[in-house]
Amino acid sequence: MAIQRYRPLSLLDELQREMNSLFQTPTTESSFNSEEWSPAVDISEDQDKFTIHADLPGVKSEDIEVTAENGILTIKGERQGHKEEEKDNYRRVERFSGSFIRRFTLPERADLDNIAAKTRDGVLELTIPKSVEAKPRRIEVKVDQ
Repeated sequence: MAIQRYRPLSLLDELQREMNSLFQTPTTESSFNSEEWSPAVDISEDQDKFTIHADLPGVKSEDIEVTAENGILTIKGERQGHKEEEKDNYRRVERFSGSFIRRFTLPERADLDNIAAKTRDGVLELTIPKSVEAKPRRIEVKVDQ
């Protein structure tokens, strides 16, 4: 018997998918994706930085906007494209577009002024350095006589 990891939000995700499918119009054997989307994101932390990798297939670098304000990191973008399919007696061309937005609350140690962003092969990499922590200062308490 395999042990499954408890994922409390997986049931909510499944319910959301089911609700969305109720309002979608049925299509016939479509391999075209024209739905709204939210890119997959991996977040890691090292001793001196945070790193975020976001999968953005089909999104041009000039269509990606990254902002950091009041401790919130925002990644916005839009993808546009088209797909063609030709078979024996028909030709089908579909155009698709969609925008996305992802927001993350950054810890106080994140250095918002020195965030670096780069893309490669459809993956956006954000490097967020950590600022130097202020060390607590001991204050001497004098006895008043």
